Amino acid sequence: MQIDISVRHGHVSEPTQDTIREKLDKLYRLYDRLSAISAIIDFEHRDQPVVELKASAKKHEFIAVGKGENLPSAVDEAINRMEQQLRKRKEKVQDRHRGAGHRE
Repeated sequence: MQIDISVRHGHVSEPTQDTIREKLDKLYRLYDRLSAISAIIDFEHRDQPVVELKASAKKHEFIAVGKGENLPSAVDEAINRMEQQLRKRKEKVQDRHRGAGHRE
């Protein structure tokens, strides 16, 4: 899975980017159809960074935005929102497969 991190209006150190990549890599374990994730970190408002995640999976795109008082809280919020979307999609796919072969 490909993970891209880009930063607007500032800079993020390499160790911080590695930490973010590790957190984003866990999303693949949740939904294995993901092919790429891009994270855009915006420091336009220093006191409230914005993190936007875009995840691509076969036919679907997922987008989550997180804001926080600092970068780690904004990343965690965005990842939590992305996890919710991925869980919902995964349940929908599994329910469809369960219903197809099950007859009473």
